[in-house]
Amino acid sequence: MKQLLKQSIVTICTVAAATAIIYAALSFNHKKVEIVDTIASDSQPEFIQKASFSNASAGGGIDFTEAAEKVMPTVVHIATKTTVRTSAYPPGFDLWRDFFGEGWDVPQKENVQQASGSGVIVQKEGYIVTNNHVVKGADEITVTLHDKREFTATVIGTDPNTDLALIKIDADDLTPINFANSDDVKVGEWCLAVGNPFNLNSTVTAGIVSAKGRNINILKQKYAIESFIQTDAAINPGNSGGALTNAAGDLIGINTAIASPTGSYTGYGFAVPSNIVSKVIYDLKKYGVVQRGFLGISIRDMDSKLAEEKGYKVKDGVYVEAVTDNGAADKAGIKKGDVICKIDGVQVTTSAELQEIIGRKTPGDVIKVEIVRDGHKEMVFDVHLTNKEGNESIISKEDQDVLNVLGITIKNADSKTLKKLNLSNGVEVVEVGEGVISKHTNMRKGFIITKVDNENVKDAEQFSKIMKGKSGGVMIEGVYTDAAGTFYYAFGM
Repeated sequence: MKQLLKQSIVTICTVAAATAIIYAALSFNHKKVEIVDTIASDSQPEFIQKASFSNASAGGGIDFTEAAEKVMPTVVHIATKTTVRTSAYPPGFDLWRDFFGEGWDVPQKENVQQASGSGVIVQKEGYIVTNNHVVKGADEITVTLHDKREFTATVIGTDPNTDLALIKIDADDLTPINFANSDDVKVGEWCLAVGNPFNLNSTVTAGIVSAKGRNINILKQKYAIESFIQTDAAINPGNSGGALTNAAGDLIGINTAIASPTGSYTGYGFAVPSNIVSKVIYDLKKYGVVQRGFLGISIRDMDSKLAEEKGYKVKDGVYVEAVTDNGAADKAGIKKGDVICKIDGVQVTTSAELQEIIGRKTPGDVIKVEIVRDGHKEMVFDVHLTNKEGNESIISKEDQDVLNVLGITIKNADSKTLKKLNLSNGVEVVEVGEGVISKHTNMRKGFIITKVDNENVKDAEQFSKIMKGKSGGVMIEGVYTDAAGTFYYAFGM
């Protein structure tokens, strides 16, 4: 299986060319899709509709007619339009600017690209879950219901780390799907994939659950959560964002990807488990951004080879390769070399399983982590999860947006680092991705931000607030732990 996956080209399930253009277009596109604020339900169970039972397999003869009739009204077709702005000249052909000077712009041309996917109604008031890659960068999103009614959708929020998005249409009489408990899903049980492959509306295919907890390394995000349900139900381009259900017609996952050398179905499809989906869309509705808990560790799967290398008797679990200073695990007492075996009493044997459990948690949640230390000593720790900035506070959508624009991930600099640098305050840049910072400066990971426009930066929360109010030129000041002197980075907002 692993060899086959390595040979296969893992493909996100939308029309391949159109999807690639959507991603490429983001740097050129001026987004027109409105981001709307909504009043949140008080709790996750009030937002999604839980199934009252789970029929894991079709009893007696195999007949999916009732399940199909139940699911089809809950699945929608999503069509997107994205404007791509490119140079009118071939790449590298900048004679226009070279001749007239920097004040002249190279002529631009616009192309409107169209793509399609699927979505699942999660609340009768018009809330629909789909994949992030289905709607990412789109100027216009059109939703067609099973009864052929059409609506223009707005984006509530997106989560690239799980490739999920929540959108809304102006309707209040929709049929929402029931959510099953994806933890109860068994390998080998029957399942249905419902979506709109190749623009063939309301298509139902059947198969079995082939595996759980699959990590196929398709989500290129630092904090990506991949613990997919694998199925052999036929999934093709256009199925993205559609429903994977059990034999009772209750949601067990959102179809997201396929493994294929051709871009079409060859036997492997992958869906985000419903328990992750419910957490993500609830947070997107309530906060506009997912409130994700962090352990503060780097991990890898434990296996017989690693056990032999370390001289451990335990061969199952998740090996802790590194522990973040002052992170949740560090504060609880977990150390490098520990092997995590259970979380809240649930056995974990792979990194994907651990990530799935933690991915459903919120900063401030307390989890019970059972580990084996030195290969034989069993220990239990109560861990208070934090956000990625190292505290338990709620991250606002505005704070998240400004960091996305900058393209950096930050956290409060730990006391040891500050003491070493003779500093009393500072914010550490733990990742530099695509954004204003990488485009206009050579700032790198590990930079300690001490001032913005000569204003002292005390912590990550204050830094976000300062940057939210900035426009025009900005000067960031700080230091590195491995380079002498003060560094200055200037850019425009």
